Amino acid sequence: MKFYCIADEDTVRGFRLAGIEAYVAADAEQAISAISIAISKPDLGIIIITEHVASWIRSQIDTFRINRDRPLIVEIPGPEGPLSGRKSLREFVQEAVGVSVG
Repeated sequence: MKFYCIADEDTVRGFRLAGIEAYVAADAEQAISAISIAISKPDLGIIIITEHVASWIRSQIDTFRINRDRPLIVEIPGPEGPLSGRKSLREFVQEAVGVSVG
């Protein structure tokens, strides 16, 4: 299974350095285009999208999650940190593992 990242320029740069295909989305139209391209790839397993970009296309993401099992869409905080009301990456890890991290 392959990964695909949809995010801001800095986040995309990091994922590309890790060898993951990534697309810069600067607005909702670009984000919709990127997610449409991503879900059409038969070997794609996980779409990684920043919370900020996901907030632009929330209804489309929710529709994909309800109607499809694959790919899995994972939202991550962007460079600005988690959106208000959202858990930080550290909080997610602590919940999943059950151990306090750093």
